Amino acid sequence: MSQRKGMRNLKIISVIILVFILGVTVGLGRFHKVSALSNPTYEDLKVFTDILGLLQKEYVEETKSKDLVYGAIKGMLETLDPHSAFLPPNMYKEMQEETKGRFEGLGIEITLKEGVLTVVSPIEDTPAFKAGIQAGDQIVKIDGEVTKSLTLMESVKRMRGPKGSKVTLTIMREGFPKPKDYTLTRDVIPVRSVRYEALEKHYGYIRLFQFQEKTDSDFQKAVKALEEETKGGMKGLILDLRNNPGGLLDQAVKVSDRFIESGLIVSIEGRKDEQKVKFNAHPQEDNLTRYPLVVLVNGGSASGAEIVAGAIQDHGRGIILGTQTFGKGSVQTIFSLKDGSGLRLTTARYFTPSGRTIQAKGIVPDIIVKLSPPDEEKAAPPKLPAEKDLERHLIDVKEKEKEKEKEKPKVEVKEKEKEKEKKPVDNQLERALELLKSWEIFKNIATKKGS
Repeated sequence: MSQRKGMRNLKIISVIILVFILGVTVGLGRFHKVSALSNPTYEDLKVFTDILGLLQKEYVEETKSKDLVYGAIKGMLETLDPHSAFLPPNMYKEMQEETKGRFEGLGIEITLKEGVLTVVSPIEDTPAFKAGIQAGDQIVKIDGEVTKSLTLMESVKRMRGPKGSKVTLTIMREGFPKPKDYTLTRDVIPVRSVRYEALEKHYGYIRLFQFQEKTDSDFQKAVKALEEETKGGMKGLILDLRNNPGGLLDQAVKVSDRFIESGLIVSIEGRKDEQKVKFNAHPQEDNLTRYPLVVLVNGGSASGAEIVAGAIQDHGRGIILGTQTFGKGSVQTIFSLKDGSGLRLTTARYFTPSGRTIQAKGIVPDIIVKLSPPDEEKAAPPKLPAEKDLERHLIDVKEKEKEKEKEKPKVEVKEKEKEKEKKPVDNQLERALELLKSWEIFKNIATKKGS
């Protein structure tokens, strides 16, 4: 009996070792095997295997060993930071699809902030963005279920789903007297990486939504297209990193490299020597150092976006404008496991060229400009009563006829014209454009004085 039990425990230990040891690190362009466990760890696993054996033998209902092992891994990772997580095969596959630019869901980046499920940023033109979900919103319930007891990955799983299906998020926001329900319809989320346009013929605007596999090449194409559109007369560039939750580290480094001629871009420090890496700028023929630069950031700018903003700020390469960024200064490495699952593990912290840590601090802009709320959200000034507002007020006889013939059509036309002309005001973008214009003016003044 004891021999059979020993053999069974040996098999269980073998399974656990396979789950924890076999893997490949995917990150920073390197692949390596995970190191073996120490002897004390094997002793600690003895307790785990004993409990696993008792569960399988004594629990009131039959259990599946795979579910128990996955549950144990999940519980173990919950003792770490909120960015470390176990990804079962289906979730790992979804994550890989997301980095390639397509998945089905709401289009929202989330994290756990002080134990509360919090929105990092909504992705533009997605159900979450259109519904008015904002960076910093707290998600207290998903379809009526309190999120306090859910892990980050469980919350992600509940919010994703097939196109056309609905989900209700209960949101608490600063200024809300009580939580508010938002019912969203899931859709295909084609995560665009880059959008660009020329502003007032001579200024380039490039928005980076997320750092994906092709972000740097798409960014380079956007710059060339803007240079062609402005006929070689581009006078400045606005790089919009607002609501950019980050993504692939190598892409953030490559984009930074295009703005910096030489020196450190970002340094990464982990526990091991091989996890201490420095990324430096390289001389490039098509670098963008010739263009004055303004970078837009906000509370939804995180991780890779903060790397870019931090490098530009430390090198004095451009002006950072907006509000303080999210403050995610850690690096996650993805380990591919043999059964098709994945392990996302925080393995290092990153630092800006000057040695600043961004973790829980973020990047403070050079110029702080808060985004103005839409006109409909602004408190209207109190309207003083006039004669025409009084009940039963007298109407001039001559004017009465004119009102019937002309006033209604005119009002209708004006209302239609207003609807056409009404555009959301982006005061942060407008301020950035003003800065670039001022830059050009001062440059011309200096040139005249010099001559």
